[in-house]
Amino acid sequence: MSFEPVRIAWGALCVNRLRSGLTMLGVIIGVSSVILLVSLGEAMRDYITGQLEGIGSNLIFVTPGKTETSGGAFTTTGGTRYALTLADADAVAQECDAVTKVSPMVEGTGPVRYFGKSRDVQLVGATETWESVRNMHAEVGSFITRADVDAGRRVCVLGRTVKRELFGDADPLGEKVKISGAKFVVVGIMEKKGMSLGIDVDDLVFLPLTSAMELMDTTRLNAIVASCAGQAEIERAQRQIKTALSRRHHGNEDFTVITQAAILSTMVTILKVLTAVLGSIAAISLIVGGIGIMNIMLVSVTERTREIGIRKAVGACNRHILAQFLVESTVLSVLGGVIGVVLAAVASVVVSVAIPSMPTRVAPYSVGLAFTFSAAVGIFFGVYPAAKASRLDPIEALRRE
Repeated sequence: MSFEPVRIAWGALCVNRLRSGLTMLGVIIGVSSVILLVSLGEAMRDYITGQLEGIGSNLIFVTPGKTETSGGAFTTTGGTRYALTLADADAVAQECDAVTKVSPMVEGTGPVRYFGKSRDVQLVGATETWESVRNMHAEVGSFITRADVDAGRRVCVLGRTVKRELFGDADPLGEKVKISGAKFVVVGIMEKKGMSLGIDVDDLVFLPLTSAMELMDTTRLNAIVASCAGQAEIERAQRQIKTALSRRHHGNEDFTVITQAAILSTMVTILKVLTAVLGSIAAISLIVGGIGIMNIMLVSVTERTREIGIRKAVGACNRHILAQFLVESTVLSVLGGVIGVVLAAVASVVVSVAIPSMPTRVAPYSVGLAFTFSAAVGIFFGVYPAAKASRLDPIEALRRE
């Protein structure tokens, strides 16, 4: 195969560097946008996966009220007319041998005061199993104990943000704080966790479950969280939980049982669809870039009519002319694609530095897809101008001024 068309095409593009650069701009933007959006989608998926794994592993969530969907973001629904009780949690723990631990919980909000300082926080009523089930541990002091729950003691464990806002650098252990008007003794400080699924875990205050239910004047649980020994046990545990609770609720399945894997699967599916949609929108700029290539190649054919006539007069045939202009359009799009890939890689590094918790990486398949599409755009939109140039009559072409 002769490389003469490539050499001639490259020379023609170099003569008009500014015009060639502007023509490639649409392809550059399109390629870099597609790759960067896919990279962000992949990073978001890894981030959410890490967040879900950070709240524990092999988890099953039971919430009051029946939901027909197969997954979604986990939210508690304490305001529903359906109820989960401590007796339900005990039944799950005693009757479901596939379940290793059970952590019932209630949630609410209220002010926490220490002398002149006050902060509105989310209150979580939990048992001693919370630490192991939800992978959240007390770093200083101790977490809630079984004795605290059984005796209904008024003790609390502070999240890092609450501790800092109320006590600063002082040691809060043994100090009394007022939570919704009731006095509680601080017995521990949670390890720093940061944001988890949109919730600032460091801004929580943990209370013994019985004390929290008394404080919130409720006998209902917001949720029951159960853990299994491994992935293989999840389906069996899910069936056992449904059977046990349905029997207690007189045959009514007025609750929702959803696994951690189902939540993750739903979120990942949503992210994949969103990434595909955004990538498709970004790819439109590649089409716009292709139209720009066609436009500039048509202008080039008009400007170089005499050149085409001379080449044909000295023996060049239609396929030589066709190859020359087709190579030019392809070089424009491929070069734009290469620059776009480089820019996307640089932007990915910048995003990783700016958002350390969500490091992005350039997915190889997105590079291949964007690069292939950009080359295809150059060929597709270059065919018509190249064909038009190849069909020029040499005599008529030489007459053009």
